Amino acid sequence: MKTILITGASAGIGAACARAFLEAGWQVGLLARRAEALADVAGGLENAVILPCDVTDATAVRAAFDTFVAQAGRLDVLFNNAGTFGTAGTVDAIAPEDWDRVRAVNLDGMLYCAQAAFGQMRRQVPQGGRIINNGSISAHSPREGSICYTTTKHAITGMTKSLSLDGRPFGIACSQIDIGNARTELLQGIMDQDPENAPPTMDVTHVSDAVLHMAGLPAEANVQFMTLMATTMPYVGRG
Repeated sequence: MKTILITGASAGIGAACARAFLEAGWQVGLLARRAEALADVAGGLENAVILPCDVTDATAVRAAFDTFVAQAGRLDVLFNNAGTFGTAGTVDAIAPEDWDRVRAVNLDGMLYCAQAAFGQMRRQVPQGGRIINNGSISAHSPREGSICYTTTKHAITGMTKSLSLDGRPFGIACSQIDIGNARTELLQGIMDQDPENAPPTMDVTHVSDAVLHMAGLPAEANVQFMTLMATTMPYVGRG
């Protein structure tokens, strides 16, 4: 049975992907802060491992990964997904604690999880695995008032490129999926606030299908970067 650990698995894209991998028969580690929400996503399935954890705590992250590997035997894939948008506003309106909170989840937390996954994949026999980072359409083109989120997501692109190079000697592939406007609870809440100006969206199952495809590739192949967005969103290009 293939194994995957998914961060931010209690809601939104993480929950949708966790359900898809569970249905596909993978052994799935569901990691997020809210144990009850993770249990709801897991639905009592035997191939689910619930891992309550705050990704901003490096020690807790290592312990959660160790718990998963102790039960699953190895780690084939990490979907490095946990993230937060934070306070919207221009840079002069962002308090230091607002920046710290977004950076801690979107950058520090993703690095801690990549670090734990990389170390496990390097040590395990047979060696290797795959890390899939959740970037964002903001890693191409930001929206107004998103300086904290956009800055961290640009940093994730650099992380993906570095992990791709460093993982080659150990059979560890790294890729990134940049998603634009998947319908999740968070986006639906934004749309409900201003329904007359709702943005183009797509069903979140398209994201889980894409992540399943990326995760299921043989070791010889890798989707380095994928941009998946609602068809009628404005064009975004990688500069």
